[in-house]
Amino acid sequence: MRTETRNKSWNEIKTNDSWAIFKIMGEFVHGYEKLSQIGPCVSIFGSARTKPDHKYYKLTEEVAKKIVDHGYGIITGGGPGVMEAGNKGAHLAGGTSVGLNIDLPFEQHDNPYIDSDKNINFDYFFVRKVMFVKYSQGFVVMPGGFGTLDELFEAITLIQTHKIDKFPIILVGRDFWGGLIEWVQTTLLDSFQNISAGDIDLIQVVDTAEEVIEILDAFYDEYNLSPNF
Repeated sequence: MRTETRNKSWNEIKTNDSWAIFKIMGEFVHGYEKLSQIGPCVSIFGSARTKPDHKYYKLTEEVAKKIVDHGYGIITGGGPGVMEAGNKGAHLAGGTSVGLNIDLPFEQHDNPYIDSDKNINFDYFFVRKVMFVKYSQGFVVMPGGFGTLDELFEAITLIQTHKIDKFPIILVGRDFWGGLIEWVQTTLLDSFQNISAGDIDLIQVVDTAEEVIEILDAFYDEYNLSPNF
């Protein structure tokens, strides 16, 4: 016996979706207005779980200080761990310290080293990610988890597909990133040819703050500082 079926409908959520568009637009407008005024910055990514006594917390703080000494501000996700270390280094060096915070049920809370007028809160990850990419003159990627990997691969993909201008992507910590880079080389490229050989050159892996600065300075000796799209 054939049973009658009814096409499923999402009519009941259409109104909520329509109003959400205005909230999303508001986050974009607020972010653009704030970040367009802060000048050239470098984004630092990494785990919210990194403790202040960890070597990568201390290294992040050192990296941030040196970046500020070379004329850039620092943008982080605004939370604890590596993000806190980045903002702390910028704050102690007297530089611009920006936090792009997001409301999460765990881990995330404002760190105390963000400039009071540069602590921007977001509800939407995708809006926040656009702000990182548009206004960063470089990505410094410390050891982290899924969120860090998400930011890393999104930036690589946008540059690879020429959706944004090229900028430095620097992974800090060969002991952490070495296995990933080997997998990209041997599996993605050599075994499956899922990327081009030149794509690997979009990433540079270092161990020290001095190497980070060398890469940034060399890149911007050749290219102009500007938003990425």
